[in-house]
Amino acid sequence: MPSDLSPRLGRRGLMLLAAALGAAGATASTTRPEGACATTCGDLVTEWSLAARHALAAERIGPLAAGRILAIAHLAMHDAANAALPRFAPYAAGPRDPGADPSVAAAAAAHEALTTLLPGQAERFDALLAPLLDDAGPGAARARALGVAAAQAVLATREADGAETAVAYHPSGHVGAYRFTDAAPALEAPHWGQLRPFALRSAAAFRVPPPPAAESAAYARAFAEVKALGGRDSALRTEAQTRSAHFWAEPSIGAWNRIAREVVRDRAPDLWDAARLFALLNMALADAAIATRDSKRLHDAWRPETAIRLAGGDFNPATTADPDWRPLLPTPASQGHPSDQAAQAAAAALVLGRLLGEATPFAFRSATALPDEPERNFPSFAAAAQEAAESRILAGAQFRYGVDDGLDLGERVGRAVLRARLAPVQPRYGA
Repeated sequence: MPSDLSPRLGRRGLMLLAAALGAAGATASTTRPEGACATTCGDLVTEWSLAARHALAAERIGPLAAGRILAIAHLAMHDAANAALPRFAPYAAGPRDPGADPSVAAAAAAHEALTTLLPGQAERFDALLAPLLDDAGPGAARARALGVAAAQAVLATREADGAETAVAYHPSGHVGAYRFTDAAPALEAPHWGQLRPFALRSAAAFRVPPPPAAESAAYARAFAEVKALGGRDSALRTEAQTRSAHFWAEPSIGAWNRIAREVVRDRAPDLWDAARLFALLNMALADAAIATRDSKRLHDAWRPETAIRLAGGDFNPATTADPDWRPLLPTPASQGHPSDQAAQAAAAALVLGRLLGEATPFAFRSATALPDEPERNFPSFAAAAQEAAESRILAGAQFRYGVDDGLDLGERVGRAVLRARLAPVQPRYGA
């Protein structure tokens, strides 16, 4: 991101400056108008990100569907801002209006996307948009129309994307194949791997290798590690490792968007850079989830909870069954290979690292952390992603090979998303 960010201005003054600079081929920073400030008074894009988070929680939307909604909303904001003053290529084909207010257009786009996808939360989004429209004066209708059009164009790209498809799942009962667990008597969204990705041409192109055969030495090593460290009553897992497992237990979609909000507030980027960052981040998270579920469906691998309890029948003399073994944290309702957490963490870290700097330090407060360590500091996004991935072994949810393959998948997804979408229209704005 540009390091010479303009000082914060009032919205009317900002737009006059933007118009003047735009004529000379430059761009200006933008901020949230005073009237629309929430209690934290952060950037306009982070404010809508936070509002979306609260709305998703109020509607009890699961992480997979939440990731899809956030990607759509942030792409709508990105496209609306660039429809008013183009700096980055749009995601969807929509109208342009160089005279419209970019900040109002972006907010109106978020409002349109989120009220369409979460109609029960319309009142929340109306209250957030109203001060912007009041402050914009006569130009409000024009900017709002542009934002609505941008959102509708993005929404149109997701019609019939497979999100509403119903797919039945029945465990095969084969050795090494997925079985339902105590915490997951059904599979969550077994169709999700068949969704149309946002930026990837095909989720199948990112498939990981199959897990080691249950009778192999590689499997036995991974089995021994998670059995020793991931059990509820583990005597080998340290206190620090237990805290790590809890710290990263929240869904990746919430964790990495919160990380982005904190870092963006510290950096104070302009509207265009912030909108692009959140759009790329949420596309990467959504596509990593889709690609991971595609591989999970293909390999249909069991989780450690099942593997350890049924080890007496896995044909591997190096594994020993423990019918009473329980994971530290509940096993997720999806097949075991590869790791969702690892893939999404790696995709998010790669995008944030490329846009903000690979060695960006940050502090992050987790929603699932133990009370004695609610916040942790990380030297880089990659370091956080590695810890997030390995936490699944400590939680008793993943084998080492599932973590490693998940990290590889996520990095490949992140690189593909950055190559494929939202490229700068002027080289100096590249990231």
